[in-house]
Amino acid sequence: MTDWKERYRAKSPDEEAMRLCQKRWDSIAKPLHSLGVMEDDLVRIAGMTGSPKISLSKKGLIIMCADNGVVEEGVTQSGQEVTAIVADNFLTGQATAAILCKKAGADIFPVDIGVAADTRILNRKIARGTRNLAKEPAMTRAQALDAVQVGLDLVRELKEKGYEILATGEMGIGNTTTSSALACAFLHREPEEMTGKGAGLTGEGLEKKIRVIRSALALHLPSCRDAVDVLAALGGLDIAGLAGVFLGGAAYRMPIVIDGFISSVAALTAVQIEPKCRHFMLASHVSKEPASRIVMDALGLQAPLHADMCLGEGTGAVALFPFLDMACEVYGKMSTFDDISLEAYQPLL
Repeated sequence: MTDWKERYRAKSPDEEAMRLCQKRWDSIAKPLHSLGVMEDDLVRIAGMTGSPKISLSKKGLIIMCADNGVVEEGVTQSGQEVTAIVADNFLTGQATAAILCKKAGADIFPVDIGVAADTRILNRKIARGTRNLAKEPAMTRAQALDAVQVGLDLVRELKEKGYEILATGEMGIGNTTTSSALACAFLHREPEEMTGKGAGLTGEGLEKKIRVIRSALALHLPSCRDAVDVLAALGGLDIAGLAGVFLGGAAYRMPIVIDGFISSVAALTAVQIEPKCRHFMLASHVSKEPASRIVMDALGLQAPLHADMCLGEGTGAVALFPFLDMACEVYGKMSTFDDISLEAYQPLL
């Protein structure tokens, strides 16, 4: 194991906690597994936290905000000045993710990990945006690792403050391009299959985006030695920071909720670095981006929400919080078969 991997000491799921959680579900006075993914997710959370006593009352959303040099290639509808404007709106409560967090009872933590302009959000800036991946590596290897560490450190800090579950989000013009490029590289897929219109490209714009990704893959992949090299060459600081959040989940026993396509690619990146971290991830929804289902399948995760969402910012991940809260209510408060003197359901053979 190389030195950089020593930073990410992933835990393993607690099998006994999962067994006890499943036993509790099976004792509740309802048909076996009749709540489907609600039950499955709590069993997995028990394995993540190491306890069948599940509380998700203190929730947070980490939004990594960064700019991407590849916007120079005309692969986006908006300019990168939008990144800073939306990032600051997270603090005012005007952004969609902020409104959803308030309703879901979650705190919001927008992070400037690489916005080209100055912002008012938490400053963990590695650089003022990445370089243009169409011409050169987006980041140095050191920058990529530093960005991953930002995410890892944030999970530790929030765990120490009592947070029990974290959702992931991002904001950065151009990051569907970087996400598609990484997904192509890690899953050995063609750009046509893994690339969508993002925030509203025309058909011509989509073709340009595909050409840029194809060219970047040919330019950089031959010299990449490992997943960190791929991340540095093709990714963004937001994706690298989120990869660190997923790695932090495995290091600090914190359930981490995946948002949409970009967040799922960050999760995929984290798994390329440390495979065991997949056990600390929860899927939220299936994004409209064409590669979303492919990435989720690669992660081996099932998303319970099919809402045709594609906004980003962590909106889909936060939408999972009420779903999990309802699961916790049933799990913690419903009577068992013994409580009401009924014979328990038995598994069908």
